Amino acid sequence: MIIKKIIKKDDSIGFDNKTPRETWLKEKLEKIPKGSSILDAGAGELQYKKFCNHLNYTSQDFAKYDGKGNQEALQPGIWDNSKLDIISDISSIPRNDSSFDAIMCIEVLEHLPYPSEAFKEFYRLLKINGKLIITAPFSGLTHFAPYHFYTGFNKYFYEEVLSANGFKILEIAPNGNYYEYLAQKIRRLPSIINKYSDSKINIFEKVFIKLILIILNKYNKKDKGSSELLCFGYHVLAQKVK
Repeated sequence: MIIKKIIKKDDSIGFDNKTPRETWLKEKLEKIPKGSSILDAGAGELQYKKFCNHLNYTSQDFAKYDGKGNQEALQPGIWDNSKLDIISDISSIPRNDSSFDAIMCIEVLEHLPYPSEAFKEFYRLLKINGKLIITAPFSGLTHFAPYHFYTGFNKYFYEEVLSANGFKILEIAPNGNYYEYLAQKIRRLPSIINKYSDSKINIFEKVFIKLILIILNKYNKKDKGSSELLCFGYHVLAQKVK
């Protein structure tokens, strides 16, 4: 009975890092004036086009990923590249200088072997005072292999690289914190064990996991800035100033 009560206890932590990211992105896109031109760089399946109905939207991707990749690590299984406007390398997009009022690059940087080159291209493509909207993991599991080159990016990466490429950071905010990040990874443990150990966790291990989540949830409610150690990723808003 005690074990069942522990397993059923609501710990409400580590379920979702996508919703906060999309809420932030939607808010930033809504502030871009109606009719402005925006490039969705590394757009994939155009999942954020829905937030750009008031904008002149253009999508770009290299279109080589098929959903299965090299069959290793995390793969979605299927992927649709058929709706892209531009198929090109992200560091060499066939559009004129100063073509866009805004560029968004969402959860893409970790899939670029040379992410700094993308920032140079974003600078070229943006108009003066144009906005650059970026999100990427701080520390992520391998996914979309073999097109996964970095586990993530710290805020200091953005401060260095954006400044070096003619951008001013207007906002940089963490998504989640140390406790939330650990909770999410712990929630993955049963599926990881099942895949990589060909086993299933037993009832006592389930209770142990639940107890850890309860502890993380307790201290998450008392958090005082643990995101500086670890978080899901950073949300960045920058502006071309030179």
